[in-house]
Amino acid sequence: MDTTQTQLEAMVNEYFQGLHTGDAERLSPLFHQDCVLKAPDLRRTLDEWLAAVASRPVPAQNGHPETYKILWVELACDQAMVKVACPLPHGNFVDYLGFLKEDGVWKIVNKMYAPAAT
Repeated sequence: MDTTQTQLEAMVNEYFQGLHTGDAERLSPLFHQDCVLKAPDLRRTLDEWLAAVASRPVPAQNGHPETYKILWVELACDQAMVKVACPLPHGNFVDYLGFLKEDGVWKIVNKMYAPAAT
């Protein structure tokens, strides 16, 4: 596996840990500050989403299993799209995380998410 994919997977695993522990401070550095998070009929700024993560019940404290999963990674030069499964207590989500490498640093610049099809 190449270094770039390894870096992206490490970032996504950090994303999973931030979600699981409800740790907005752990999640924040993964995102570019101008990221907008999008779900059907819902748009949030990064700050709005981080505040929501920090204020909802913490999966790890509720004994929720850590069954987050990287479904695929598509890499094209300094951009990547990563599809992940995020089964959380308040819903089973599929996230599409858009990454860009700028000034030598990978950041999530876009997040689209919706409940997984049942």
